[in-house]
Amino acid sequence: MHAMSLKVIAEVVGGRLADALDPEALVTQPAVFDSREAVAGSLFIALQGQNVDGHAYAEAAVNKGATAALVTRPVGVPAIVVDDVLVAFGRLGQCLLNGALGRARVVAITGSAGKTSTKDFIAQVLPGKVVATPQSFNNEIGLPLTITLADERTDFLVLEMGARHIGDIQALTKIAQPDISVVTNVGTAHVGEFSGRENIAKAKGELVEALPKGGLAVLNADDDFVQEMQNRTKGRVVTYGLSETAIVRAVDVTVDGQGRASYSLVTPEGAASVQLQFIGDVQVHNSLAAAVVGREAGLSVEEIAARLSDAQPRSKWRMETHVRRDGVTVVNDAYNANPTSMRHSLNALASMTGGRDQRSVAVLGRMNELGEDARAAHEGIGRYAADLGLDQIILVGGDEAGWMQKGVSQAGGQAVHLPDQDTALDLLGKILRPGDVVLVKGSRGVQLQELADRLLQLDCGSAEA
Repeated sequence: MHAMSLKVIAEVVGGRLADALDPEALVTQPAVFDSREAVAGSLFIALQGQNVDGHAYAEAAVNKGATAALVTRPVGVPAIVVDDVLVAFGRLGQCLLNGALGRARVVAITGSAGKTSTKDFIAQVLPGKVVATPQSFNNEIGLPLTITLADERTDFLVLEMGARHIGDIQALTKIAQPDISVVTNVGTAHVGEFSGRENIAKAKGELVEALPKGGLAVLNADDDFVQEMQNRTKGRVVTYGLSETAIVRAVDVTVDGQGRASYSLVTPEGAASVQLQFIGDVQVHNSLAAAVVGREAGLSVEEIAARLSDAQPRSKWRMETHVRRDGVTVVNDAYNANPTSMRHSLNALASMTGGRDQRSVAVLGRMNELGEDARAAHEGIGRYAADLGLDQIILVGGDEAGWMQKGVSQAGGQAVHLPDQDTALDLLGKILRPGDVVLVKGSRGVQLQELADRLLQLDCGSAEA
């Protein structure tokens, strides 16, 4: 983080100092929300949650070296007192971008699915010093936190921007106005909150509306809702996708036995071959978005293709793949789930199996925030999984898992419905054999990543014992 004194930060965020013996003391390190992560020179952000009040940990953070805490009331240690911690933190991020970090170009990414993988691709394609959103810190908390990770040497700041309501992205772009806006797709994630895809598109389109005249909108040519956003921006538009109308596109796409796609990257300047290390054919689109951003940064098509081919997954629980010592492959894609991402993950599972000694095993949990569409969506995923001809479908949880089971049956397939992770783990321990590929997928609230982790501790030999 660019060094700032407590006095200056207080002025910027509209706060006052409390218990600060030295107003000129410097904050030199990124902000933290967890007192255990505080280091000398950091700023502790005291958030008030449903179950935890960050103010109770301000002293611990300062004892670990934090210069001060951002709070709503004095806490007995050096602090900046404000009316609203999140609003003040946003002001700090905005000030940093408008001042010391002004040379950094802001690449903002949104979409119903694929934001994090696209972010990981872009961060590895761009030249120079790149700071990107950690994990999926894409809201009013994570955005300014990411900004504090940057400094005067940062060339690009790659920011995910998520939304649960219309206006959320607009608010984020007021903190960090994008120079480049990337929209991956408009699906059904959080459709229950938005009451329809049209409203999701309205919310996601706020990202291109925020572009200045010299900005660039990077839009998915294969998504009609995204394409309509061309009319909502003052910036230039470059499209990407499989469509022949896309300015940057992929042709001759193939997927290998490990679920990794390869293709020919075609741009107005030429073509080059790409072999992705990410799993799933959906990564073709995510990587194409990164190709457009790399092209805007001045890279040649050959450089872009090489960087895409070298790029590695960086984010946990997103098609995170491990092979156990007994040869069972566990694919942990349990960070989140919606109908679009479910289908992509199931496609990837199907592409990773098919050999004589391989079986496809899908372990699925519920998809949250689908509103009145929840039952139909879960039944639809059940039918989709059955139509793929997967060898084993295991559904974990309550009503939603039952709805998926009904969908499987409607398509003429069979599935096992189990009440919890323990019973699922017990069954998997009995049926898995070397060569099997197991996909674990569900919404974050289901916490199926814990089941995936427990699966990695087993092997066929220990299960038999």
